[in-house]
Parts: sequence; structure tokens; C-alpha cells
Amino acid sequence: MNKHLLIIDALNLIRRIYAVDSNQSNQEELAIKNAINRVERAVSKLLKQTIPSHAIAVFDGENSWRYQFYPDYKLNRKPMPEVLQTNLTHFAKQLTNLGVISYFPQEDEADDVIATLADKAAKQHINSTIVSTDKGFLPLLNQHIQVYDYFTAQYVSDKTIFDKFSVNKNQLTEFWALAGDPTNDIPGVKGIGKKTAQTLLAQYPSVTHALASTELNEKIRLKIESELNQYVISKTLATLRVDLPLGFSLKDLRLKRA
Repeated sequence: MNKHLLIIDALNLIRRIYAVDSNQSNQEELAIKNAINRVERAVSKLLKQTIPSHAIAVFDGENSWRYQFYPDYKLNRKPMPEVLQTNLTHFAKQLTNLGVISYFPQEDEADDVIATLADKAAKQHINSTIVSTDKGFLPLLNQHIQVYDYFTAQYVSDKTIFDKFSVNKNQLTEFWALAGDPTNDIPGVKGIGKKTAQTLLAQYPSVTHALASTELNEKIRLKIESELNQYVISKTLATLRVDLPLGFSLKDLRLKRA
């Protein structure tokens, strides 16, 4: 059997499913129960569809280096409902019953843990499927790493990325560093919006190449150079780490089928 790693962005899946159930029921206990059942069915479906040899559901830690590096990171993001937070272990138990390991890091964001797992597997020529709607994973796409949106039942492609952002996947972090990312409170460069960032990256592969060019529009050059620190901060925040020490190996994630 060929090795295939299924990596589930646990809170991304759980929170979206819970949001639907909480809107349909004004009883918290019932909403949680329904959400747990629907998450179990969703993961069962994913296991049948992807036929992985290894699987893990990654949750978020309490904090991450990004909050230390930039205190305003995700400052305006709506917090997780307390009732959902206190029931995460029940979701994890259902996943364990399906043979899927649940990982709760102490501090690291799920994004960095997932990126590290997928990158390590890819370097061993092992295919991974990341289940998430988070756009932050899109720069990871390669011949061994794919991203699947459970809610649209679609795999993300290079074309999908270009159609949505008008930049190539390897320019996404440059794009967010320039234009910012309001969903994560990443500031970007003041005065550089999406259109300007897209136009610049259509001409140059990166900001470094743009600044080295004698043909770069001087107004844009001045904006970037005067806000260079914000650009560096933003790119750092938007770039997923792939070097986290995890404390476990792929063999520990072998799917424990019933």
C-alpha cells in the first residue's frame, strides 16, 4: 500500500460545521451534539475518499510565535465560542474512534504544524492531502501536497489560485505582504492595495526583483521603501513554518482502522 498522509485542519472543519448547527438550534448542547456527529461523518467520508495510510487532525495551540512577533496578529478575529472550546476533546474522541490521531500542540498554530508535516512527507516523496479552506496552505501545493476543500468538494489547483488571486502560488506570500490580509490582521504595505500588488507581481516575480529594477514606478518604489519594515513583518506572518520540532514521526500517524 502506497503511503498517503491525510492532514485535517481540525478547527477549520469543526468551527464551520458548528457554525451551521448553532444557527439551526438555539440549544448549545444540541448544537454541539449535532456538530460532533457531522464532523464524524465528514471525516468518515474523507477517509473513504482519500484512502490514507496515515492520518492526523491538528488543533491549535494556545499561542504561537506570531502573537509574540506581532501583537496585533488576528486581533479582530472572532473568538471561538466557549461552549465549543470546552467540547473539543469530545470531537477528538470521535476522531480517535475512527482511527485518526488528534494533535493538540502546546503553543504552535495548526497551520505551521500542518505545513511542517506536509513538507517532511513531501521530502520523503510521500503524498499528503490537507483538508482546509485556509488560503494560507496554498503556497505549499506541489506534486506531493494537495489541498482539499471539504465544503465545496474540490481540490485546489494552480489555476484556481491564479483565477482567485491573479498571482501564481509562489507569489502568494509576496501578495499578502504587499496588500495585507485583513482576515488575519496582517498589515501589508500602506498605500499598496490588491490591484497594485497584482500589477507589480505580474511584472516581477518578487518585491526584491521589483526594487532592483530601474523600471519600477517611482511612486510604488517610494511606498515600499518607506514601509519596508511592514512588508518584512507581513511576509514573515504570512509565511508558514515547515521546521517545527514535532516530537513524533510518520509511523506514529498510521491510521488505526477498526
